[in-house]
Amino acid sequence: QVQLVESGGGLVKPGGSLTLSCAASAYTFSNSAVGWFRQASGTEREFVAGLSRFGGNIFYADSVKGRATASRDTAKNTWFLEMNNLKPEDTATYYCAIRERQLPSRLSRDYEYWGQGTQVTVSS
Repeated sequence: QVQLVESGGGLVKPGGSLTLSCAASAYTFSNSAVGWFRQASGTEREFVAGLSRFGGNIFYADSVKGRATASRDTAKNTWFLEMNNLKPEDTATYYCAIRERQLPSRLSRDYEYWGQGTQVTVSS
């Protein structure tokens, strides 16, 4: 059974940084892109970043552009989302998702597998 496990969330002060991880098991995502999404309380899930199959194409939501870096460790079947200069409006549950295509999508419905999410809270 495919399983994605996110980690790295927590409480951070405004201006701080953290790195989220997404580890995949029971599956080799050799033909897959990955997306990062987030969902704040009472809002819809929104796209944060997308990473293509080999990492050559990466794009970000305007809200995090310049503050987020998506990457992958192919050997470990793990993806990362580094967030810097965090703001209170970044507070949300963050999810990674796998799309069995070469390129990621900004639409959550295009992804086949999802992790359980990790909470990020930005507060002083």
